[in-house]
Amino acid sequence: MTANQAPVRVTIEDVAREAEVSYATVSRVINNKGYVSDETRQRVNDVVDRIGYVVNRQARGLAGGKSQVVGLVVPDVDTSYIGEIIRGIDMELAAVDYDLMLYTTRHRKNRESAYVATLTDGLADGLLLVLPAASGAYLDSFRKRKFPCVLIDHRGMDETGPSVGATNFQGAADATRYLIGLGHHRIGMVTGNLDMVCAVDRLNGYRQALTEAGLPIDDDLVRYGDFLQPRGFECARELLALADPPTAIFASNDVSAFGVMEAIRDSGRRIPADISVIGFDDIPVASNVYPPLTTVRQPLFEMGASATRMLLELVGNPSRSGERVLLPTALVIRESCRAPAG
Repeated sequence: MTANQAPVRVTIEDVAREAEVSYATVSRVINNKGYVSDETRQRVNDVVDRIGYVVNRQARGLAGGKSQVVGLVVPDVDTSYIGEIIRGIDMELAAVDYDLMLYTTRHRKNRESAYVATLTDGLADGLLLVLPAASGAYLDSFRKRKFPCVLIDHRGMDETGPSVGATNFQGAADATRYLIGLGHHRIGMVTGNLDMVCAVDRLNGYRQALTEAGLPIDDDLVRYGDFLQPRGFECARELLALADPPTAIFASNDVSAFGVMEAIRDSGRRIPADISVIGFDDIPVASNVYPPLTTVRQPLFEMGASATRMLLELVGNPSRSGERVLLPTALVIRESCRAPAG
């Protein structure tokens, strides 16, 4: 082959001819469906390896078959939050011999829409979206096309589409009640990105717990973050600079809480002797920081697994209506909180 020649694409017919079997037999071997003798299966697989046949999954999907691929679109892969969700997804897909095609948007909406269009155009049998930026628009489109899609920890306010999330409001209220129970009356809050419903729910849960305890909702004690560590650090510095700073800070996720802890130490204060810190998510590293972080466990692995099971059911029956599942959160008490000094 010269430099100007295109590579020759090996087809399933080439495999059948080389292995001296029928097209249907090759298809059964490749898809692992139907009976094929061990000897024939080995001969076909040897030919596949020798001549370099690669399954054209997109062509299979466009032809009306199943590509055996699930698409996953995530905002990033920088945190254990995403990693734990992907672990749950991968476990469920491995059990049914499905492959995962991952796209990372880097928080750019135009990339998200482009990736969604690519995956739904015959490349994947179904789609999982983690923290999608435009869930309402997607759901309307998917419903009309009957394309299987499940949202995970979604931003939108749609209550009817197939989605999996956690009890964010309850978890935040539990965290705040715990701090109140320790004797804290000035509790700072570092929110997440309030474009996301989970962040709004956590802020509202914090406020609800204060109201139940008869404590004032002081806007000076709330700082607006983005779920990232640098902004958590900045928000905590602002709270610590108040004339009457909080004795405890509730961060809307663990990554922000790490920034909060860094700012507290940077100010010369001690955790929890001088100020308590509580997070949300219970990512794996939360138990390894010093002091180990008290947090609200969000069932991230289970969220990924549950969403995948729901999606595969929709792939099997696209006309089926999806459901909205909320998995329970749980308070995990470690060493970053104590009663306020004095």
